[in-house]
Amino acid sequence: MTAQKQATDPLLTQLEQVKDRVAKVLELAKSLGADGAEVAMSRQQGLSVGTRLGEVENVEFTNDGALGITVYQQGRKGSASTADLSEKALAQAVEAAVNIAKYTSVDDCSGLADKGLLAMQAQDLDLYHPVALSTEQAIEIAKACEVSALESDQRITNSDGANLDCYSGFKVYGNSHGQLVGYPSSRHSLSCVVIAGSDDDMQRDYAYDVNRDFSLLESGTSIGKKAATEVISRLNPQKLSTMKVPVLFRADIANTIWGHFVAAISGGNLYRKSSFLLDAIGKDIFPEFLSIQERPHILKALASSAFDSEGVLTQDRDIITQGALQTYLLTSYSARKLGLTTTGHAGGIHNWQVNDKNITSKGNKDADFDAMLKTLGTGLLVTELMGQGVNIVNGDYSRGAAGFWVENGEIMYPVSEITIAGNLAKMFKGIIAVGTDVDTHGSIRTGSILIDEMQVAGQ
Repeated sequence: MTAQKQATDPLLTQLEQVKDRVAKVLELAKSLGADGAEVAMSRQQGLSVGTRLGEVENVEFTNDGALGITVYQQGRKGSASTADLSEKALAQAVEAAVNIAKYTSVDDCSGLADKGLLAMQAQDLDLYHPVALSTEQAIEIAKACEVSALESDQRITNSDGANLDCYSGFKVYGNSHGQLVGYPSSRHSLSCVVIAGSDDDMQRDYAYDVNRDFSLLESGTSIGKKAATEVISRLNPQKLSTMKVPVLFRADIANTIWGHFVAAISGGNLYRKSSFLLDAIGKDIFPEFLSIQERPHILKALASSAFDSEGVLTQDRDIITQGALQTYLLTSYSARKLGLTTTGHAGGIHNWQVNDKNITSKGNKDADFDAMLKTLGTGLLVTELMGQGVNIVNGDYSRGAAGFWVENGEIMYPVSEITIAGNLAKMFKGIIAVGTDVDTHGSIRTGSILIDEMQVAGQ
C-alpha cells in the first residue's frame, strides 16, 4: 500500500486514529487493575443495492463500527462491547469488563495468547480495493444482471432479484503484550436469483461472484446467464428409489464436507470430547492421494489474514498429508485445555487448498468437472443440500439433497426430494477423486468430490 494512498484515503486515516484509541483503552484497563487486556475494533462502510423485476427494492448505506474488550484479573475474565465509540462510552465499556471479571470463576486456561506467537506487524496481503460507485451506477449493474437472466429463457417467469454489495473497512487488534496491529480490507459481491416454470413445476436458483477487487468481479451479464442456466436445468425433477450409489458433490457444495471436517478437528469439540476424530493426529483419515494445505497469506484471497482474532501470527500449515492428519485447529484457550500450542485458528481457517497438486486416486491430473462425471459413471450428482443432520460426536451424516442423476458419465435428469446418508469417517475414507474445478468463493478451495458409495433415500 503506497504512502500516497494512505495519506489521501479517509478510511486509512480512521484506521490510524482507531489504533490510538485502542492503545488508550488498553492503558485504561491496566490503570483499573487488569493483569492483561485485549481489544478488537472493526469498522465497515459501503453500499448495498437490490433490484427486482427492473425496480429498485432497496438501497442501503452502511457506516458503523464496534469495539470489544476483554480483561483478565488473576485468572478471571470479563468482556464488554460497545457500538458507541466516544471516549466516554469506551471508558464505560472498560469499567464494565473489569467489574464483570470480579464475579467470574477462575480459569487457568484463559488469558492472552503467548507473546512469542503474536504478529507484532501486520503483513500487507493486498486485501483492500475500494471502489467509488454512485448509487445510480450500482443500480444499473444490478438491473443489467437481472435482465440478463430474465431474457435468457422464456421459462424464467419471475425473479427474487439481483443484489450488488460493495464494502470496505478495517480491523484493529491490540493487547497488553504491546501488540497493536490492523489492516484494511474490501469485499464486493454480485448475485442474482430467478424462478423458472414448466407445466406445473417451478424451481428457484441463483448465481453469484465475490472478490476483494471489484475489477475482478464477474460481469453482471455472465452471472445472470449462469443463474438462468442453473434454474432451467432443475425443471421437472424426478424422484429416485432408495439405493446405494456413488455420489459426486459439485465443487460449490463440496466445501460443506470439509466444513464438517473442520468442526471435527477444532479444539472446542476436542477438549469437550464431542468429536469422532479424538486422538487422530498422525492417523489416516483420508485416502493416501489426498492432501490439504492452509495458505493464509495468498494475496487478495477472501480468507487471507496475517493474524487470527487473538493476534496470533498465521502461517502455512499442512493439515492433511497423504491422507494423515497433521494438526488440530486450536485457539489459545483450547490449546491450553489440551496441553498443546495454539495454531492461530481463533476466528476460523485461512485458505485451505484441497489437493493442490490436483491428483485423483487414479493419478489423473486433469480431473475437470466433465472428467469427474466420467469417473462417477452412474450415480448421483449433488448440487444442493438442505437441513443440518450431521452429528460431529459420532460422524453420522444425513441431509436433504437435490441434483442430477448421471448414467455412463452423462447427466440424464434433475432429481429432488431425496436424502443422502452415511458416516463421515467412512465418507472421508471413501473419497476416490477430487476435481480440478476449484471453487474459490470461500475459505476452502476445493474441486468437486466423488465418494464411492452413500445411501440415497428417495420415494
